[in-house]
Amino acid sequence: MAENVFKNQSQINTTRTKFILAGGTIALAVIALFVFSVNTSNPEWGNYWKVKPLLLTPFIGAFGGMVMYYCTRLAAYMQINKVAGFLLSIPVYVVILWIGIVLGLNGTLWN
Repeated sequence: MAENVFKNQSQINTTRTKFILAGGTIALAVIALFVFSVNTSNPEWGNYWKVKPLLLTPFIGAFGGMVMYYCTRLAAYMQINKVAGFLLSIPVYVVILWIGIVLGLNGTLWN
């Protein structure tokens, strides 16, 4: 009995970690497109202006991945199809990613 509980908990942690890593990776790819597409930077931004968006946005994207995981778990708990729960959680992730991009680029490209 205890082995089944630990195996199930391990599977839940692995799935949650995959959602978190996927959310952070997608956010890093999106913010990298914005940051590295700038040819010149404004002198008012400072020398290390790229650090803030490249750290903050993937962190918020990872949080969005975790929210997606819990939305899919909630859908399963409510006995909704997993695919439907996942598709309904995508707009939630997009809004969280947009907020991360705005916060990351605040004061530089988002001015």
